[in-house]
Amino acid sequence: MTTSKKIPADDLQNLLRNGPLTEKQAMDVVAQGPEAAVFVILELSKRLAEQQARTAAVSHQTPSTPSGMKPPYQKPPGKRRKKRPGAQSGHPGSRRKTPERIDWQAEHRADHCPDCGGKLKRCATTRTRYIEDIPDIQPEVTEHIIHRDWCPKCRKQVEPTVPDALPKATLGNRVLVLSAWLHYSLGNTLSQIVEVFNFHLQMKLTIGGLVQMWYRLQAIFYPWYEQIQREALQSAVLHADESGWRVDGKTHWLWCFTTPNLTFYMIDRSRGSPALTKFFIEEFAGTLVTDFWGAYNAVVCADRQMCLAHLLRELEHVEKYKSPGEHWAPFAKKLRRLLGDAIRLWRRRGEMSDEVYTARCDRMMQRLRELIDTPWEAPNAKRLLKRLRRHQDDLLTFLYQADVPFDNNAAERAIRPAVIIRKNSYGNRSERGADCQSVLMSIFRTLKQRGHDPIRTMIDALAVFLTTGRLPALPEPKK
Repeated sequence: MTTSKKIPADDLQNLLRNGPLTEKQAMDVVAQGPEAAVFVILELSKRLAEQQARTAAVSHQTPSTPSGMKPPYQKPPGKRRKKRPGAQSGHPGSRRKTPERIDWQAEHRADHCPDCGGKLKRCATTRTRYIEDIPDIQPEVTEHIIHRDWCPKCRKQVEPTVPDALPKATLGNRVLVLSAWLHYSLGNTLSQIVEVFNFHLQMKLTIGGLVQMWYRLQAIFYPWYEQIQREALQSAVLHADESGWRVDGKTHWLWCFTTPNLTFYMIDRSRGSPALTKFFIEEFAGTLVTDFWGAYNAVVCADRQMCLAHLLRELEHVEKYKSPGEHWAPFAKKLRRLLGDAIRLWRRRGEMSDEVYTARCDRMMQRLRELIDTPWEAPNAKRLLKRLRRHQDDLLTFLYQADVPFDNNAAERAIRPAVIIRKNSYGNRSERGADCQSVLMSIFRTLKQRGHDPIRTMIDALAVFLTTGRLPALPEPKK
């Protein structure tokens, strides 16, 4: 569409770019005739539609989104990658290795050209392709003929033990351990596990039967659970964390105690010291790394390290959501700089002599005490100062002990698999189920940390237990 000759289209575009039109400018446009007015209206309508499209793209909403579902804020657009994902150009590719064993061999030859349908001239050229797949599965049923013989000394009939299944069980140990691994390690629900066995493995199972089998498995491997607890209490550095858990619709707490070689889970009704006294049955001689939850103060231990990441997040939370006021900024800046300098010093520990490093660590402690002794007027600063005074000897322990980190990420990573299981199963329906959950989750997680195949390891241990009546010791970490 062309406008009146008095105001060309380019001039109208420039007029609209200069911001909102004044009343005089709008009257001038109307005076040029209907074509100029229609042009301006269409241009403004186009720009409004483009702006609405950009807003919808940022907030990921559609025009049909109910108002109650709209988020109270709009997330900023994500940062663009600095480089393309993947390995650098020229690096060797990563692909599946050629199988070491060939079970079957099949030859394929076309009868005619797939494009034109013409007759083919046979050549000697071939290529090889390897495909790995799961074969059709048919459960194996073994009939065990058990001979009973008479013992004249005991004056009774005796028979050998069958190591392939628990006493009076009709399902083998592989089914028992595999199903428990799917539930307590991978977090599959009971209905999902039953469907896998019923349809893929062609083995009919019921939910009630699985749960009763897992209870028996828990009772057999409970000595491993106790061994994990003993080794955790003997560790040099122990990380601890807790999260909510539901048992029979009531709030419980999942406790997690972890090291690089083990993880101990415990589900308890309490989130306070009564639960901790069940785990810390003796004085802990190592360093306990936790967040600032007050229940950990009741634990008797040699040293502590409080998570500095939680402290830094607290500073950020106050600045974003609590209107800290004008007196907050100097306190937050000084504390954030102190923690940052301490973390950088810890990372550069190998670049300086022991004397220089120790002197700088002592200087960090002095700066911390000066910060605590300084009077601060901001209410949130006074609140955090109480925490700093209470834990002033527990904030910089990582500077003096090489194996102690400044955060509690190890415990948060260890508790995350259990949290995912909680999202799928919504907790447990009974205290007995919660105890079974704690035991089997701890064993599967610990075996994985130690580099063992959890399914094969537990099947072999079951065979030893059924044959000898004694469970072997928990395997040591692989080197």
